[in-house]
Amino acid sequence: MQPDSQSVPRSPSTGLWASPGRHHVGLHHILSAQLKGSPVVELNVGGELYTTTMGTLRKLPGTKLAEMFSSSAKPCMDAEGRFFIDRPGTYFGPILDYLRSERLPTHHIPEVYREAQFYAIKPLVKLLEDTPQIFGEQVARKQFLLRVPGYSENLELMVRLARAEAMAARRSPVLVCAVRTEEDAAHCADALRILEAEKRSVVKFGPWKAAPQVKDLLDCVKMDITAQGYQVYYEPYSGRTLRAKYFSYFYTFVFIWW
Repeated sequence: MQPDSQSVPRSPSTGLWASPGRHHVGLHHILSAQLKGSPVVELNVGGELYTTTMGTLRKLPGTKLAEMFSSSAKPCMDAEGRFFIDRPGTYFGPILDYLRSERLPTHHIPEVYREAQFYAIKPLVKLLEDTPQIFGEQVARKQFLLRVPGYSENLELMVRLARAEAMAARRSPVLVCAVRTEEDAAHCADALRILEAEKRSVVKFGPWKAAPQVKDLLDCVKMDITAQGYQVYYEPYSGRTLRAKYFSYFYTFVFIWW
């Protein structure tokens, strides 16, 4: 009797599914034969099929792929007898291309970078970190945002405020105050007190010690909220509560629900 597929465990370290019992005996003999050379092997990576060699998979010692297909590993098979890896298959092709010929990907760089990190392919990770896409995100933008106090917490607060205002509404406005310097923060302190007295919720960003301007910060906020799946835009504050001299510090982010 074949075991229930729902009871088959998955290894948390490798992302490989354990296979039904009838494959284990055959797999032992297949793997033993393959480890003697570099024969052709078939892979099922998240439903995408690939053909390569054991030598390619084990090319870089210390990587997770080399670990998965080492002589002491217990790799798993799909229903057709192919090695199975429970990862996104779309981006495994560039991983194989690098292992085969050290060719760098030209598309889907962030996704391939994530997979290279998962498989612990350190040379590829380092090369991808030098590409404009990853360098700009990891070194430039993220390093700037690390200098904005409470940035991540403020994003979460904005989303909570927007969702709280979403009942029977098409749009939810969230008021944001962005101050780049300590001087700017002192200048708009009275405005914040006025809004607080009127029980208006305001999400305050800054001040920060970095070159980017307020618009750069606002663009980052929009980018990161959009990346969470929300449709949002921002516009300068134009309410009646504050005097015009404060307008350059306040912006309204509008969440669109439908």
